[in-house]
Amino acid sequence: MLATAADCFSRYGYAGSSIDRIARKAGVTKGSIYYHFRDKEDLLAATVLDRIAEFEQRVQASCDGLAADEALRRIAHVCQDHAMSKDHPRFLIMLMIESIDTNQQVSDQLRSTMRGFRRFLAGLVRRGQQQELFRADVDPERVASAYTSAVLGAEIQYYQDPDSFCMDDALGHYIDTLLVSLNGVRTDSLQENGENR
Repeated sequence: MLATAADCFSRYGYAGSSIDRIARKAGVTKGSIYYHFRDKEDLLAATVLDRIAEFEQRVQASCDGLAADEALRRIAHVCQDHAMSKDHPRFLIMLMIESIDTNQQVSDQLRSTMRGFRRFLAGLVRRGQQQELFRADVDPERVASAYTSAVLGAEIQYYQDPDSFCMDDALGHYIDTLLVSLNGVRTDSLQENGENR
């Protein structure tokens, strides 16, 4: 039911996703939805929490056992895989925009998620500094904010123009540049790109 709700919300937005439409697509009665959820807003909130939890688990699992620099690279791959999947990844992006000033509960959930993602990234940068992989003079919070902005910007460009925007190249170049900034060492892909110019 939550997967069907996410599909409807991502395709039609909150206003265009009635309980009737969601029930029809899920092959259930309206009554069964109302048995589990108070109203459409309650269903939306549960759907958002479900998607956020799934994404956060993927990000955390992808970093297990990795050094901080490799973890930063791996998270970008997870974000790219998520954006390019057929599992309606636009759902959260659409809701971030649609819920501003209209749905406080969802807006609060998404804000909390963004803050948590930045905290997680900043923690990785601090770990890299403690392990002397990264320079001590960089600000972990600024790195986390820039990283989050790069990922969201790449996702939006991909959703808007998937035929001419290469998300893999954009995020790969960003991560290469970030790691050079963090540790001062040129990565293989930057060296290769420089040699080919």
